[in-house]
Amino acid sequence: MLKLDGRMAYGPDHEMFRDMVRKFLERELLPNLDRWEADGIIERSFWRACGEAGLLCPTVPEAHGGLGLDFRYNAIIDEEIGYTAGTLSGTSLQSDIVVDYILDYGTDEQKAAYLPGMISGEIITAIAMTEPGAGSDLQGIRTTARRDGGHYIINGAKTYITNGQNADLVIVVAKTDASLGAKGTSLILVEATRDGFSKGRNLDKIGQHSGDTSELFFEDVRVPVSNLLGYENRGFIYLMSQLAQERLSLAISAQAAAQRAFDEAVAFTKDRKAFGKTVFDFQNTRFTLADLKARLQVGWAHIDWALLRHIEGKLTAEEASAAKLWHTETQWMIVDAALQLHGGAGYMNEYTIARLWRDARVQRIYGGTSEIMKEIVGRSL
Repeated sequence: MLKLDGRMAYGPDHEMFRDMVRKFLERELLPNLDRWEADGIIERSFWRACGEAGLLCPTVPEAHGGLGLDFRYNAIIDEEIGYTAGTLSGTSLQSDIVVDYILDYGTDEQKAAYLPGMISGEIITAIAMTEPGAGSDLQGIRTTARRDGGHYIINGAKTYITNGQNADLVIVVAKTDASLGAKGTSLILVEATRDGFSKGRNLDKIGQHSGDTSELFFEDVRVPVSNLLGYENRGFIYLMSQLAQERLSLAISAQAAAQRAFDEAVAFTKDRKAFGKTVFDFQNTRFTLADLKARLQVGWAHIDWALLRHIEGKLTAEEASAAKLWHTETQWMIVDAALQLHGGAGYMNEYTIARLWRDARVQRIYGGTSEIMKEIVGRSL
């Protein structure tokens, strides 16, 4: 159980919500997680259960069928999932990232068509930006959306797409004017039922096995111009505008998973015997754990600072990038140290620390690599 006293970002109402989230995860997630890990996908019934419990897209205003809450409630969900499962990137992608594109840039018709299903879990979403030859550099995107009367015709391929197998609706990043480079990029909504749209294999990843991550293919996919999200050739600006919240979300999940790894290490070393005493009783163990605890203490204080700053609309892109950099790098350091304290047991998949270690590795890559985060922060100096 995630036990954190003295949090600055939350009040009594938040803690009541946290208790509800925790009980939900104990009931709906924990008994199924091993099966999802083996299957490589989370079953859709869990998404619907999340919807019924109010755990999907809680920031959507009541006028659109949501709870109208602030991002602290998203953060609570992210923290509890991060602590319970290490990561469950698909649901946070929908609630923390995709939904705001539709809220901020969508038409009334688009909001009415998709938001209720996203809230209920009947509609699962993805955002398709990365391509076989283009990641962080939008300049290199080759997927095109050519205007043909009242339609766009989309051609191209995407890869490493979270929720790719389950997705009912995909925000596709495509070039609508190749002559403008990254500034000729648009965001277009593509329903999975469209002719010419296909899902490739569920990719075999090092970790995060329960999350479906896929290749997506677009072969003369025809969608009406009304599926354009916002304005044509404004996609780059939209993507940049949403990155602060995405990176804060990743930082929050990283911090919670790091806390779980630390707690697992404490419990294991207090139970494990070596040379007539517990592993915890060795000075090296206590010194290692003391260092990790100090880093976690600082990390939680920083998460609260960044979260409150984001709620106030003041968190900058540079600050969010720094948060993503520090917390994901710290997560990796802590889970690796925690695994080491498990000794050979840490290398066994039956132990929770093994999954936490596997799942942590990609945190320093997706949402912007650590190197890109350093570049963003460095440019602001």
